[in-house]
Amino acid sequence: MNTSTDAFKPIDDRTIDILFRQARSYNGWLEGPVDDATLKRVYDIAKWGPTSMNTQPMRVLWLRTPEAKARLRPHLSPGNVNKAMSAPVVAIIGYDLSFYQHLARTFPHLPTAKSYYEGKPPVIEATAFRGGSLQGAYLLLAARSLGLDCGPMSGFNNAGVDEEFFAGTTVRSNFLCCLGRGDPSKTFSRSPRFEFEEVCQVI
Repeated sequence: MNTSTDAFKPIDDRTIDILFRQARSYNGWLEGPVDDATLKRVYDIAKWGPTSMNTQPMRVLWLRTPEAKARLRPHLSPGNVNKAMSAPVVAIIGYDLSFYQHLARTFPHLPTAKSYYEGKPPVIEATAFRGGSLQGAYLLLAARSLGLDCGPMSGFNNAGVDEEFFAGTTVRSNFLCCLGRGDPSKTFSRSPRFEFEEVCQVI
């Protein structure tokens, strides 16, 4: 267990490179499966990331079989078809609009937590989407930490995906993330990033 002192020790540069500086968004994939145990490890790391009131709205559907990915194909933008169909795994990162039904378990410190959301659709939607997006980003970093490459993407018909995979539920799709061993020959040149002074202020 980390002490308060340990929490302020920075991770090494190699780890930062793996997670951020040298990590890329991949468009093509090398052969090789991603097994259930690895997917579980990815989630078991990502689940510790914070969300508002510990709402944990993210829901993940891992598409690994050709049959499952074929169901996704009609809902993809043309430019994303090969990227997704060739990936060992495509994760549909969704968010559950009924997250607040679980707050007695996930946020037991506040017995009235459910009342903050119940009957308030705009608050539910904003909280679910924000928290699910955060958790999706944690999941991407968790995958990178285990040696997987990622190809997160929009470029799909959300309504079509929701009807195909989440019909009859309160889950809605957010974004997709391909997982596997990326093919470096199919990446673009590194795109520029803004500098601190361009987008940040300290006041």
